[in-house]
Amino acid sequence: MRRFLGLTFDGWIVIAAIVAPIAMAALLVPWRDRLDAADGALFLVVVIVAIASTGRRLAAVLAAVVSALAFDYFLTIPYESFRITNHQDLISEILLVVVGLAVGELAARGRHHRVAASTSSQHVAQLHAITELTATGKDPAVVVATAASELRELLSLRECRFTRGDVGNVTARITPAGLVVVGSETWSTEGLGLPTKSVDLPVRSSGWLLGHFLLTPTPGVPVSREQLRVAVAIADQVGAALSAEESRPSTGGPDAPGPAPLPDTGSR
Repeated sequence: MRRFLGLTFDGWIVIAAIVAPIAMAALLVPWRDRLDAADGALFLVVVIVAIASTGRRLAAVLAAVVSALAFDYFLTIPYESFRITNHQDLISEILLVVVGLAVGELAARGRHHRVAASTSSQHVAQLHAITELTATGKDPAVVVATAASELRELLSLRECRFTRGDVGNVTARITPAGLVVVGSETWSTEGLGLPTKSVDLPVRSSGWLLGHFLLTPTPGVPVSREQLRVAVAIADQVGAALSAEESRPSTGGPDAPGPAPLPDTGSR
């Protein structure tokens, strides 16, 4: 059991979903002759709601089913049996399952929305970090290095490298619309993650191609469309920084050299 669950938080919640309803029903055994069966069911509802509030749908379902079985076995006549002879007890048991499934679904959806909101906030912060560097006229090398680091975190990359040269035989590319294409086919990143060993994220400004981020993905890690759009926006900010540097007037006279080309950079 320890190996199967790995002692993760989700694993402990699953254990609690199984053990807690049984423990609650067993604690009520000494008073079952004086308690109405519906009252015992209410105690089990409290356990179900507590488990479901974690937002784990599987745990909520388990808590509902185990609570119904524990209610039947410990608190309904005939005791220590899964038979039900009272119509009202049968209704209480069905309601236990229905309440558990309903509360579990609502809690799971709430947890999903909280995670999505937190993720969106993080994406905004990552894009703002690059935008601020570009707006304040930071050295393009700093902007590129920061963007590579942000892209690595955003897309869970193993490596992110910027180059102004030819990308060679890289066939996978992220389009300005936030889609990944391999050759001429669109790749589903939400289920499969980024494809191949290297993905090209072009850096553009004013219609000109100024460079590429070469992304080395972590195999099998899903990437959402929103993440890809944020990655494109980050690359566009790098393009704006590079374009601004190249168009900046020189202060060293007509014979002064222009901006030095950026070296290839990497982020591991």
